[in-house]
Amino acid sequence: MSQEYTTKLQTSTREKLRKFNSLRAREVQPGEFWDVVVLTAVDGSQREAYELQIGEKVDRKELPLGIHYKVFSDPPGTKIGNGGSTLHALQQLNDIYGKSLGRLRVILIHAGGFSQRLPSASALGKIFTAMPLGDPLYQMLELKLAMYVDFPSQMKPGVLVTCADDIELYSIAEDESVRFDKPGFTALAHPSPLSIGTTHGVFVLDLYEKSTSSEMENISCLHFLHKPSIDKMRESGAVCKRQNDCFSLTDTEFVYTDSTYYVDFDTAKSLLGLLKELGPLDCEIDAYGDFLQALGPKATIDYTSNTANVTKEESSLVEIRQKIFHLLKGTPLNVILLNNSKFYHIGTTSEYLFHLTEDAVLRSELGLLSCAFSVHTNECFEGSPGCCVMYSVLDPSCSVGAGSVVEYSRLGAGVSVGGGSIVSSCRVSAGLSVPDGVFMHSLCVNHKQQTRCVTVMFGINDDLKRSVEAPAYMEELKLCGSSLAECLSHWGLEHEALRFSGDASSCSLWKACLFPVCSDPQSSFSMSLEMLQAVLGGSSFTLPKDTKLMSMQEALQCKNLDEMLKFRRGLYEDITQRKSNN
Repeated sequence: MSQEYTTKLQTSTREKLRKFNSLRAREVQPGEFWDVVVLTAVDGSQREAYELQIGEKVDRKELPLGIHYKVFSDPPGTKIGNGGSTLHALQQLNDIYGKSLGRLRVILIHAGGFSQRLPSASALGKIFTAMPLGDPLYQMLELKLAMYVDFPSQMKPGVLVTCADDIELYSIAEDESVRFDKPGFTALAHPSPLSIGTTHGVFVLDLYEKSTSSEMENISCLHFLHKPSIDKMRESGAVCKRQNDCFSLTDTEFVYTDSTYYVDFDTAKSLLGLLKELGPLDCEIDAYGDFLQALGPKATIDYTSNTANVTKEESSLVEIRQKIFHLLKGTPLNVILLNNSKFYHIGTTSEYLFHLTEDAVLRSELGLLSCAFSVHTNECFEGSPGCCVMYSVLDPSCSVGAGSVVEYSRLGAGVSVGGGSIVSSCRVSAGLSVPDGVFMHSLCVNHKQQTRCVTVMFGINDDLKRSVEAPAYMEELKLCGSSLAECLSHWGLEHEALRFSGDASSCSLWKACLFPVCSDPQSSFSMSLEMLQAVLGGSSFTLPKDTKLMSMQEALQCKNLDEMLKFRRGLYEDITQRKSNN
């Protein structure tokens, strides 16, 4: 990527942040911003968490005011995927706004799910993940709204669909604008290596319409591929050849991959009709693969029976996909090629650590800080310029290792955090040392009608979603590199003492009841840390008699939202007061 276009991307990104900051804490004018901002939630508990946090943001004037913020939860029962969530959100918008919906510009952010790959976001949501910039501090919600701040004024009534755990940066020429004013679907597309195309959606473009000289091009899409193989990309004509070195890729060959798309109001109405025809959904629908693959003149019905990328295959899926295909067939898929753009995903612990501590490019593009909205001294960071501390209070004698993130936490005197670790929502007593490469996160829970605390600990690269049948889980599931059998022996527990929450037919670290329930956050953190150190150091630790052990899954099911948000409010007040005193 040439320096000229790197500078353009940085300048454009900073301008969007400046523009969004000018909208925060004031009543926006009609047409200046979104009319409605919608978050989707996986269930009623998550919806409540989101509504509480948005309410606090509005009260503290951290968001633009005078617009509607809505949270819609999926119906109880079967998981319906982000496609099902899209349909249900449209239905609820229609119920609320009726005919006036046809005049509104809506952004729909898919924020449901349990965030098993970034568990620090599980209790309060990925869309409320802290980002080290802005004053007041940004979370992913503000960053998404900032990056799309130019869209509402260039958009006809309809819905922009996006996800909670990615960031898209782009620059365009001064006389250009990203316009969402065509019928049907309009998708943003980013030049990407072929390897990225295998895990995303890929556009097969009408290359006769394509030039190569502009940062932005409007083009029609012949066909959309969902997570295709490289051979499939080549066969379909999706692979483009680089003809200059102006833009963001150095690869000779590349494809255009998906991120965010717009649906005009008339098409959104037809999707609403589809939901009525389908009735209650009993399978997962993908808002990208199942909608976009039906579009474009070369779309065929073949994809409806391909279930290779489906998490859980339900018998009704193929039939529902076929109905979607027939409804949307012939609907245009317009694509806006953002040739000078970047797509960042931050949905996993390793991605989160890399982008916030090591990624010098993203740091320069967004102006990310090593320390944001926190109380600390510079000594904390001596020798560790590559760490990130957000929304936390650290004693001056603390140290944080390179490549680590500390967020929403209080660290006592002499606490040290090793390299490449995440400490989230924790209260850490004086003198404790967190090892390298670990994840520690505290949750408030309701247990036996009392408020209690659980601190979960994993290795940064542990696979929490991996499911194993009994009895193989004892050896095959690994916590910080040690089998569960080895962990139990370090803690003096019999194999029979280990239980798994939920459906017992499949066992995973997510469901493993390994984490002690304690009376207060400090003792919760200390006990989990001792268990972790025993595993890593090959030593022994004996749990107090009758200690209740919980899984991450259980902790979320009985989480105490009020207490967790109360802790964050306490941090906010403490940090704000200390900043004003300085």
